[in-house]
Order: sequence, then structure tokens, then C-alpha cells
Amino acid sequence: MFNRILSGDYPRSRALSALLVLIGVCLALGPFLFPGVRAFSMLGMICVFIIVVASYDLMLGYTHIVSFAHTMFFGIGAYGVAMSTDAFGSGFGAVFIGVGGAVVMSILLSLLLGLLSLRVKAIFFALVTLAVAFAFLSLVTQLYNITGGEDGLAVRSPRELGPAFRPFDSSLPGFSVVDFITGVISQGSIGQAFNDAVFEVRVSGRHLMYYITFAISLGVFLFLLRMVNSPFGRVLQAIRENEFRAQALGYRTVFYRTAAVIVSAVLATLAGVLFALINRYVNPENTLNFELMVFILLMCVIGGMGTLYGAVVGTAVFLLAQNYLQDLLGLLVSNAEPGSLFAELAGPDRWLLWFGLLFVLSVYFFPAGIVGQLRLWAERRRERKADKTPAASPLKQE
Repeated sequence: MFNRILSGDYPRSRALSALLVLIGVCLALGPFLFPGVRAFSMLGMICVFIIVVASYDLMLGYTHIVSFAHTMFFGIGAYGVAMSTDAFGSGFGAVFIGVGGAVVMSILLSLLLGLLSLRVKAIFFALVTLAVAFAFLSLVTQLYNITGGEDGLAVRSPRELGPAFRPFDSSLPGFSVVDFITGVISQGSIGQAFNDAVFEVRVSGRHLMYYITFAISLGVFLFLLRMVNSPFGRVLQAIRENEFRAQALGYRTVFYRTAAVIVSAVLATLAGVLFALINRYVNPENTLNFELMVFILLMCVIGGMGTLYGAVVGTAVFLLAQNYLQDLLGLLVSNAEPGSLFAELAGPDRWLLWFGLLFVLSVYFFPAGIVGQLRLWAERRRERKADKTPAASPLKQE
């Protein structure tokens, strides 16, 4: 059963398996384990950017196509829904119109980019996609009457997906893991900490939207896992290793490269739609900014390029650090002497410095990404174990 679900592509590391299970449980039960609007929003963003990073890894990690236009397709999805709901109302019909229009536009633009790779390759193709992305950003910023310019647009999501919708009359029980651990440390009583950690969850349309996003994210991940382990995915990996040899074997590499770009663009568009419906607001800064493209690239590198599991791990690690590193630094310096060197260096205002340092350390200690390095260590342990196993005795004579 698991072999079919995972398409035979297992984590191949106990540590990685445990980490993926932990992330999966936290995402599946997140609203009932981590109270608060901030944690809820971060969980939704993890689900959204798993789709974005996994789709980008299909191009970068599996086909070796370096593109800086991925945020353009993400923004097309977000703005497609925002503009559609602004023009046709907040019903599901308006959402589907926006999704359809955004997907068609993304397919056409990605097809042009894919065919462009016929004549422009490697770093030159990356520079062309960067120019296209900046041109699209300028277009969105200048068309104020349509896109809202730099102010952006509010997304009128359906009532069933909003906070006012209550599918249940009664609340559901929740258990805060963070409050429980904090209570055990501070109070030293497990029973009291357990009672303090229990809370009630008033389920609303926002929870419905979150689980729709979680289900789509899981479905996209399994779809891409099946794709990269299919004959189509093997050809993509052959193109990554040596495109000339793939052509010599008779494969039309242009077709496969273009197909990878189109699939990646459509999935990024879908992620943009989910982002708009969860965030309920879009603007150029949170959908089309080049800084966002850098973040996507960092998530891909931290998790491990060419490993879809790396999209899950890299996204979770990056967004956790981005959202809670400043709080952690504030906790560390809370008892430090004001004005001391430690207080100055580890202050919450220096979180970007430590964020960059963590990225440098992750690249140094995990050169193949977290997933790739964990798999490499597991493979080395298996090899050492095999070397220590005594050789098989000669065949016994009957």
C-alpha cells in the first residue's frame, strides 16, 4: 500500500522518516495542537509553499532548469482569484473563473518560456526569465485600476471559507503541545500542565479552507512523487545529467523540458490561488517580489534539490525560522545584562544576521540539503554494517 502511495520512493533514512512523520502530524492536526492566529497562519503558509517549492524543484532539481519567473506564476494565481472575486462577487463561481483564467494564462506564458529554451540555455535562460518576471511585476504595479497597484487587492473569499461560517454549533477539544511542555518545565507537574494545555477550538470556515489547502498540498506532493518516478521523470533526470546523451537516445528533450516548465507553472498558479484565499489579500510584495523568489530557492536548497521530500523539510524549517527565530532570540537575551556584547549580538533586532548564519551553517553541514545528507549518512551506516557482517560460509555439501 505505502509502496503505491509513495511510488516506491521511500525516505531511506530513519531520521528523515521520523522528521517527515512529525511534520505530517503537525500539519494534519495543527489547528488542534497550536492555538493562536500566528501559528494557524504559518501552518497554512507551509502547506502553500510546499506546493511552490516542490513544483520549482521539478524544474531545478530534476531537470536542471534555472528559472526566476516562478513567482510570476504564483502571482498570476493570486491576482487571478483577487480580480475575479472583485469583479464577480465572493461566490465559488467567481473563484473558479479566476482559477481557470489564471491557469490558461500560466500555460500560455510557460509554453512560451519553454519554447524559448530552444535558443537560450543555462544562465542566459535564467536571465531572460528574470527579465520577464520584473516586466510582469512592473505591469502589475502600474495597472492600478485593475490590480490595485502597490496597494494590492482584497480577496472576497466565499462565506463558507471565512471566519464567520460555523459548521458546528459546539467547540472541539484541542491540546497545546507548546503550553504543555512549557508548563512541565515551569511548574514541574505533568497533571497541572496537561490541564492547562487543554483548550477549545471553535471551528470556522478558516479551518475548512486550511484543510482544503492541506489536502491539495498532500495530493500535489504525491502526484509529483509519482511523476518523477515514472518514465517521464526518468527522462527529466537524464536531461539533468546529460541532455546531449538523452537526445542521442532519441528523446525529444525540448518536449520534456517544456512539459516540466508547464506543469511547474500550473502548480505554482494553484499555490497562488490557495495563498490568496487563505491570506485574503494580495499585493506585489507578497506575491511577485524578487525576495520571495530568493526564499523559494533557499527552501529548495536547504531541503535538498532533486528530492521532493526536501520541499517539505526545507519549507517547514525555513518558515519556522523566519517566524520564530526573533522570539527565540528575545527569550535568550531576556536575562542578559543590557548593553552587553551578548545582548547586542543576540538581540531580536539581529534576527536576520542569525538567520543568514543558520543558512550558511546548513549549507556547510548539509551540502546535499537536509534530505540528501540524511540519506547519505544512512547509506554510509548501511555500508559499514554490511562490511562488519561476516562473509557467508561456503555452500554445505549435502
